[in-house]
Amino acid sequence: MPELPEVETVVRSLRTGGMTGEPILDRQIRSVDCFNSKTLVFDGDAEQCSRTLCGQHILSADRRAKYIRIGTENYWILIHLRMSGDLRCEAETAGELRPHDRLVFHFTDGMRLVFNDVRKFGRVWVTDDPESALSGLGVEPLGDEFTAEWLMERLTGQRRVIKTVLLDQSVIAGIGNIYADESLFDAGILPTRPAGSLSPEECGRLRDSIRKTLTHAIEQNGSSFDWAYKGGHFQNEFRVYQRKGELCPVCGTPIERIVVGQRGTHFCPKCQH
Repeated sequence: MPELPEVETVVRSLRTGGMTGEPILDRQIRSVDCFNSKTLVFDGDAEQCSRTLCGQHILSADRRAKYIRIGTENYWILIHLRMSGDLRCEAETAGELRPHDRLVFHFTDGMRLVFNDVRKFGRVWVTDDPESALSGLGVEPLGDEFTAEWLMERLTGQRRVIKTVLLDQSVIAGIGNIYADESLFDAGILPTRPAGSLSPEECGRLRDSIRKTLTHAIEQNGSSFDWAYKGGHFQNEFRVYQRKGELCPVCGTPIERIVVGQRGTHFCPKCQH
């Protein structure tokens, strides 16, 4: 599933053009077509959604956690890519729609924004109240609120292991399996450590490692981990993730893999404590 760096890369492309095609800002919606009823989350059917958005201009595109937020004058379009969601902004003359195209926003200038989703897990919300979908999300790891002091306070008394806490979107929003493993390695913290056992110094180190890892991954356009997300380069810099049996780049100890919270977890048994 795309994590924060991959979603941030998609959002930046929607704003300025790039991997998703042409930019979408300032375009006016003419109509909406939905080809899979589960994809669209709206208080009404697809035809009502199309009438609701008709005439609305795209004013903004940003990110909250792993959600893409597209703002118009009166409504928000929220997109969660899930396992295989993909977006492209192209000319209507680009040809017939592709297999697995689930939702299309047609613009008045002859362009269209297409949501393609092979596995049908992705969702697109159209709402005037974005918090109805986003209210349960935790702090943004790249935001000002995410400090070492905040992290220490949040982890105090936690019996869950630190890897599980990092994956909890109601605590820290946007971190998934890849960046949890890489951040914990950078901080030198075992993924199986009880979260409440981290010292203030370790919380500061982990906070810095999370921000450093995510920022660098965004600079690399995220990670291309399978056919569902292309164009990233951070996978070439993984130090532990999916490197079971390979030698740790710091100490040369073989990387180990265990399962934590039903997620494959990679770490160095010597560098992480």
